[in-house]
Amino acid sequence: MSNTLFTNVRIIDGTGAPPYAGEVLVQGNRISRVTRGGRPTPMAGVTVIDASGATLMPGMTEAHVHLAWNNAASLDAIQLMPLEEHMLLTVDNARLYLDCGWTSAVGAATAKPRLDVVIRNSINEGLVPGPRYLAASPEITVAGSLGDDTLPHLPFEEFSFGKVVSGPEEMRKAVRTFLKYGVDTIKLNLSGDNFVPHADAKTNWMSDEEVAMAVRETKLRGKRNTVHARSRDSIQQALRHGVEVLYHVSYTDEQTLDMLEAQKDRIFVVPTFSVLVKLAYDGEPYGLAKGSVMQRNMEEELEACAVTMRALHKRGLRILPGGDYGFAWARHGENAHDLQYLVTYAGMTPMEAILAATKFGGQIMMKSDELGQIREGFLADLLLVDGDPLADLSILLDRSKLLGIMKDGAFHKEPELRSTRTRWSLPAA
Repeated sequence: MSNTLFTNVRIIDGTGAPPYAGEVLVQGNRISRVTRGGRPTPMAGVTVIDASGATLMPGMTEAHVHLAWNNAASLDAIQLMPLEEHMLLTVDNARLYLDCGWTSAVGAATAKPRLDVVIRNSINEGLVPGPRYLAASPEITVAGSLGDDTLPHLPFEEFSFGKVVSGPEEMRKAVRTFLKYGVDTIKLNLSGDNFVPHADAKTNWMSDEEVAMAVRETKLRGKRNTVHARSRDSIQQALRHGVEVLYHVSYTDEQTLDMLEAQKDRIFVVPTFSVLVKLAYDGEPYGLAKGSVMQRNMEEELEACAVTMRALHKRGLRILPGGDYGFAWARHGENAHDLQYLVTYAGMTPMEAILAATKFGGQIMMKSDELGQIREGFLADLLLVDGDPLADLSILLDRSKLLGIMKDGAFHKEPELRSTRTRWSLPAA
């Protein structure tokens, strides 16, 4: 880590305030000074980057990440992927997220029990590049629901994609095992999904006793639950049992919206629009011909989810980007599409979409007092962007527009501003 002064930058500080011209001094891994306007003051050992009016904003947080997914059209292949190759895939995906400006990420399920834990630890130890990361367990599910992808000719326990449990005691054992491995979050699949025959997105599969056991065991150890919850009943079930992070949240009614609003200061909602948008409108290459049952189901759920998110946004809930990327139709690295989806489908302004990825990102990472904003004393996770994201959110998809990517005060990608980059030092005595 070195000391860096960003000068001549247009600052989006992650508070919701209008952008302003100024300079930002980073010392060590934290922001030590934020100044409106001004000229750089010479000081010892500081690298000065004249950004020529580029935008400086907080690093972004992706709230629904599957680092172990392999951009395929189904998850069958990674059930059979050898562990060594799977670890290398996960390492590559972690680097890609940081390359794309996602300096923090929340794991939403992994494919093998310790993949997320190992990649988190390796990032923290500086062995591999990647975002700040909260490691997830594999999906815990029940027979017949999403995640029960047992291949009929292979041993059940070894090759089921999710961990299939039946009853509270099996749930207790599964949760305790994953917590022993060191995960930060326990993932439960409460609802079905339109991909699953006989277990569509409007269904609910896990018993209250099973969910209660999972949440109790998780909280005993100070960890957090995330849930796959598309159906109304699964959303209400998650809220009754105190789950913190709700994924999808597609189908609601007035009672469900009221329940969500009553807990808005405790929970995070991540709608994962990418799968719905891509398969509703561009799904033909993946077997979803226009007018097919699956395509119509995706379009219907997209409409329902948009209605829900607009209602929740008006009620002041924290809605974050996190698009279930890692499939053929929504590949790792395309995640910044989510900011545009939040504008189109959730009714946010571009500034609100950026706050969802930055300010709310710091909160979901459990670092609300030191991450996700450009403020003195906060961690120096920063993006230097060529252009104005508020005028065009799509520039955040263009890696060439990310001039600089800083995480924890160190450049992952250093700005190529050689002609205007100097190193100040005190004159000799």
